[in-house]
Amino acid sequence: MHLLIFGLGYSARYSLEFLEPHIDSVAATTRSPEKARWMQERGIVPILFDGEQPSENVIEALDVATHVLVSAAPDEAGDAVLRHHAADIAQAVTSSQLGWIGYFSTVGVYGDTGGAWVTEASPVQPVSARSRWRVEAEKSWMRLGEEVECPTAILRLAGIYGPGRNHFVNLEAGTARRIIKPGQVFNRIHVDDIAAVVERAAVTEADGIFNVTDDEPASSEVAIAYAAELMGKPIPEGIPFETAELSPMAATFYGENKRVKNDAIKNRLDIELAFPSYREGLAALWEDGAWRGEDEDQDDASPRFKRG
Repeated sequence: MHLLIFGLGYSARYSLEFLEPHIDSVAATTRSPEKARWMQERGIVPILFDGEQPSENVIEALDVATHVLVSAAPDEAGDAVLRHHAADIAQAVTSSQLGWIGYFSTVGVYGDTGGAWVTEASPVQPVSARSRWRVEAEKSWMRLGEEVECPTAILRLAGIYGPGRNHFVNLEAGTARRIIKPGQVFNRIHVDDIAAVVERAAVTEADGIFNVTDDEPASSEVAIAYAAELMGKPIPEGIPFETAELSPMAATFYGENKRVKNDAIKNRLDIELAFPSYREGLAALWEDGAWRGEDEDQDDASPRFKRG
């Protein structure tokens, strides 16, 4: 496997640990020269790509890539990777070398269902601008995959947590807020379960839409309380949603209420979740001491992937 990653974010970095046994080479884009040096130290070929113009280095990486993972988010102008390199990706497929594309999306594309269950077959009805951009990006990636007959997996991620990104970190910092909104639930997914899905989808060259989420949607207040109990800290006082001062992003988060089914990853990818609910995931992070993350100099926890 010669892997090219667009945007080496949190989930993509952790996915490398699971993909490492299959990888002969890996290249990834970044906007940051500092992060490029960090990548190079770990055997990842860095490509500086800011999404503002095409990159010759991206074209060179596509000339050898057998698998592409897209972690870069779209914006109001659309998907920067497709805007500048759709033709190059198509050429890599038609040359019979590129055989799979994976795209990180979000369950936010389903919008607000009032707590009703959704599946991959449910209509998308995005509420936020970011989710609308995701829907358009999904359509564009699926259309490209169909046009060039390349398996393309749309991986719709639930709320991501793992080392360095969890309720323990917020409780330790004193920033955890238990906002009470009766009936409100969210799905979550541990980053290691995301990585397991990416590994299986890439190796089997899976095609189609997959909800990457746990088995048990639950309220944020319950999960925070559980984390506090594990830490032996007082459970933060509940704040009624109606009086909570929320950022625009948090307001959007609490404005959507849905339960997300994950049958496709189980039935089509044969995935058995390591952390089927927040309880198993948080308990494991606490018990093995991994909740702080492995490299606090990074914006998120570092992956355990290290080549060279």
